Amino acid sequence: MTTLAVCPGSYDPITLGHLDVVRRALSVADSVVIAVAHNPAKRYLFSVEERVDLAQRSVREAGLERVRVEAVEGLLASYVAQVGATSIVKGLRSSADFESERAMALLNRHMSGVETLFVMGDQGLNHVASSFVKEMAEYGADVTGLVTDVVRDALAAAFGGGETWA
Repeated sequence: MTTLAVCPGSYDPITLGHLDVVRRALSVADSVVIAVAHNPAKRYLFSVEERVDLAQRSVREAGLERVRVEAVEGLLASYVAQVGATSIVKGLRSSADFESERAMALLNRHMSGVETLFVMGDQGLNHVASSFVKEMAEYGADVTGLVTDVVRDALAAAFGGGETWA
């Protein structure tokens, strides 16, 4: 039986912390889909197409195999059923992450029958969050070591700075 894990998120932008979770998902599944979600209630720096592209290029830059990136519309439970996923994998940085993810995991299991597996994020990346990375880049701080080079360059272009980061 081939196993497929789905790693959902907004990935605005994808970080090294996200890629760490994908790596861990590959240890429990034959392949992984990075499911780039769109929530109309949220404001994004990058469009869905840009987030998918940055994630695809970051996966290549990180040398990850057996990973594909797809945009997802609608409910995650519907998507995992559609693609035949055997699990949803989410990374946790803290107990606060667990509390916010628990209800979603239970709802997704109720709707799809697919279990959510929680993996502890790498201790060295616990401080990395897309929102922090965007804020740092907006103020011209170097985000090297938090994101792939591809994302670093896209953030520099989005905020019109960062010429000295590379």
